[in-house]
Amino acid sequence: MGDSLTQGFGLVPEDGLVPQLGAWLRDEGAVVEIVNAGVSGDTTAGGAARVEWSLTPDVDAMIVALGANDMLRGLEPEEARRNLTSILEVAATRDLPVLLVGIEAPGNFGPDYKTAFDAIYPDLAKSYDTLLFPNFFEGLGEADFAALQPFFQDDGIHPNARGVEQIVEAMGPAVLELVERAD
Repeated sequence: MGDSLTQGFGLVPEDGLVPQLGAWLRDEGAVVEIVNAGVSGDTTAGGAARVEWSLTPDVDAMIVALGANDMLRGLEPEEARRNLTSILEVAATRDLPVLLVGIEAPGNFGPDYKTAFDAIYPDLAKSYDTLLFPNFFEGLGEADFAALQPFFQDDGIHPNARGVEQIVEAMGPAVLELVERAD
């Protein structure tokens, strides 16, 4: 469950996160089917609104990668926290293992905003005993923004196919752990 980063915005379908992650998992020997529940432009509120009907009976685990649009719009961190809590509550009532994928806020909304937003994911992962992948973009490294541009589309927000490949390489082991929890 995610936003345009999950959905594969601007990419041909096979280059998106879900197809690349599925291929990576199969290469690692996992027998899984990943459903792309990414909605471009979605916020944590949108995810909370659709989580009940998105989790059909055949879903065995869930990856939650929401919050980037909340952060880009400067929505209050407590609102994102409440919405993510709602999503995790639904998963908990269905006894579904979850991988929570964080996103880090830039400093442009100030240090208090960044501190509050960045704390959401580790706090909720601990509270709900979910797996945590701290930052969606972790696989791209710690270089400055200009050095990372070869991994992004022209909008500077969405990863290109090469960037998605790097993200999948970094995130894949956490997803494998989720698959193990679902077995």
